[in-house]
Amino acid sequence: MSRIPFSRLSVAVATAVAAVALTAVPAAAHTEVEADKAQALAENVTITFHAEAESDSSGIKQVRVVLPEGITPADVTYDKGPADWKFTADKDGYTVGGKELKTGVSAEYSVVVRQLPDAKEVAFKTLQTYGDGHVDRWIELDENGENPAPTLALKAAAPGAKPIASASATETPASADPTPAAEEPTATASAQAADSGKDDDGGLSAGAWTGIGALVVAAAAAVVFAVRRRSGVEE
Repeated sequence: MSRIPFSRLSVAVATAVAAVALTAVPAAAHTEVEADKAQALAENVTITFHAEAESDSSGIKQVRVVLPEGITPADVTYDKGPADWKFTADKDGYTVGGKELKTGVSAEYSVVVRQLPDAKEVAFKTLQTYGDGHVDRWIELDENGENPAPTLALKAAAPGAKPIASASATETPASADPTPAAEEPTATASAQAADSGKDDDGGLSAGAWTGIGALVVAAAAAVVFAVRRRSGVEE
């Protein structure tokens, strides 16, 4: 029986162990996030994002973020970013972008969040678009996934910290008393419906009285017919 040299066996074992170790390491998010106050319910927090350039042929021109639960687009304002890039809020997040950056240059920008939610962590799903149309999708919530979303770990809320109203809620126009206005059409409709069934003839409409008169005439005619028929039989 042939024997495998110890040195070759050692190399084979080391290679196998290294391969297993590499596959067990979670994939690193290539869009990183950090905050100056990474604490639940912290207010006016500056959050900085670093979107790493991974293309050898094109530069980053846009970064779109889907906000986590507890942060609305109205709660976010733009702080700073690449020259000539602009910030645009949408229904579930925001987009920052503009002139395509040079190939290999990462995109770094920051936003200010009115208040962080009361959570242990918040994930910012990110779509990173290049000038050639290629998109890196850092959207997986599983930290062991191949494309994990940049996630910010939060410390527990400070004693006495409380949630504040979202900016989107405070933007709703105030009404002096919205409830009566909402109920008024219903009350009016009910009154009109009640009035439509009334008149001056004992609460019955003219149509109802006409129907009753017709029934009386029909009944009288039936009685006359029956009397005449009986009289004819007796004769």
